[in-house]
Amino acid sequence: MCQLLGMNCNVPTDVQFSFTGFAQRGGRTDHHADGWGIAFFEDRGLRHFVDHQPACDSPVAGLIRRYPIKSRNVIAHIRKATQGAVNLQNCHPFVRELWGRYWVFAHNGDLKDFRPRLHGHFRPVGGTDSEHAFCWLMQELAKSHAGVPSVPELTLTLRELAPRIARHGTFNFMLSNGQALWAHASTHLWSIERRHPFTEARLADEDLSIDFAQHTTPSDRVAVVVTTPLTTNETWQPFAAGELRVFQDGCRLGG
Repeated sequence: MCQLLGMNCNVPTDVQFSFTGFAQRGGRTDHHADGWGIAFFEDRGLRHFVDHQPACDSPVAGLIRRYPIKSRNVIAHIRKATQGAVNLQNCHPFVRELWGRYWVFAHNGDLKDFRPRLHGHFRPVGGTDSEHAFCWLMQELAKSHAGVPSVPELTLTLRELAPRIARHGTFNFMLSNGQALWAHASTHLWSIERRHPFTEARLADEDLSIDFAQHTTPSDRVAVVVTTPLTTNETWQPFAAGELRVFQDGCRLGG
């Protein structure tokens, strides 16, 4: 199945270190070679890159590894195709607009017989079960709230909607509107929250380490969510099956 990576911070932060290890799973240290993508929020703006080439060899991925784009919310995805051809329109993350904000979504899993009617303006461009699920989520969020809801209100609604999709198969997903990062696990997701005092971290997929203390301030907070832990010397927290976590300003919110 696919690989997911999400980052949520209280200050704009670059994702170069995590993405360097993550990209190796796109055809080098793992067999997920059917495309990849990444999206960075910058206030209400969004930088969105996708490529149907393997992430380990993609020139676009090379650009991301070298270019320190700073963002408070990032979602990345490496694809192992289960439904839909290997082409650009089927690469995650997917993007839609709702309530005057961009929404970004990426999914790991395989949904069987999930093709509910879409009667709003959210329609898939590609042929994946993932994009159809995203469009349905956007449609149902729009139906559930007349205007822009708060992060806690959105979390409650997502906790009602996610199980309705998850009953059709594996539904590990990440979702962000630039205000928070929501992550839901059917099977495998892990998270870590980095804060002062920062220490050194070593990648599992690349011979690379970094001393975060040299690149941060005492007030920085960074939360990272991933399918499989990216580092070998940090303590990652596993999700329970069916669990939805929400992160804002680099911290996991309770409830």
